[in-house]
Amino acid sequence: MASHSRSASAMGGHEKTYFEQQREALIGEIAMARHSFEHVLANINKLNRSLEAVTAVWTTFPFKIAKLIEIVAQVGNEFSSVEALWSQFENVMDKDGKAEGETEQAYQTELNEEEGDTTVKHEGA
Repeated sequence: MASHSRSASAMGGHEKTYFEQQREALIGEIAMARHSFEHVLANINKLNRSLEAVTAVWTTFPFKIAKLIEIVAQVGNEFSSVEALWSQFENVMDKDGKAEGETEQAYQTELNEEEGDTTVKHEGA
């Protein structure tokens, strides 16, 4: 083993001690942990930006709902005259339908009476 140490020394390098090996391993783990923490930090920042965007939208949401309700009310008011016109048309058609039904019923009654009269006339003849 002594010859191995001397040959490593003669080549310009030296064999690493247990301490140096453990130190390099620990430095490598710290570097990986640092990279992982940077990744976690980047994800936290991304999440923070998303939450800020949601908060910004949410704070304007009640205003947008109120504006939407106002627009719907305006549209409803604009169509109130059209609705009134159709209601009048419906009422007129309903009245005409009832009057037509009454006229039709009277006509049928009159026809039935005439048929009854002609039947009676034929029987008596």
